[in-house]
Amino acid sequence: MPVTAYIMIKANTGEADRLRDDVEAIDGVEHAYIVAGDVDLIAKVSVDSPGEVKDVAATKIQGIAGVEDTQTYIAMD
Repeated sequence: MPVTAYIMIKANTGEADRLRDDVEAIDGVEHAYIVAGDVDLIAKVSVDSPGEVKDVAATKIQGIAGVEDTQTYIAMD
């Protein structure tokens, strides 16, 4: 059963458009949305395990230049 997660991404000023393209290019990311509020983007992730969510968030997304911080929420149903 796939694991769905939402990753909130804070970006450096003026980087949201570029980051959206970079985030959407990551395997497992279904879509990245530019949003208004405390974060700049929300990425919807669908992968096979919680470990893969961690890899997408902590390694791949946080490894992109211009990403300041992330918060990850795993869907429970």
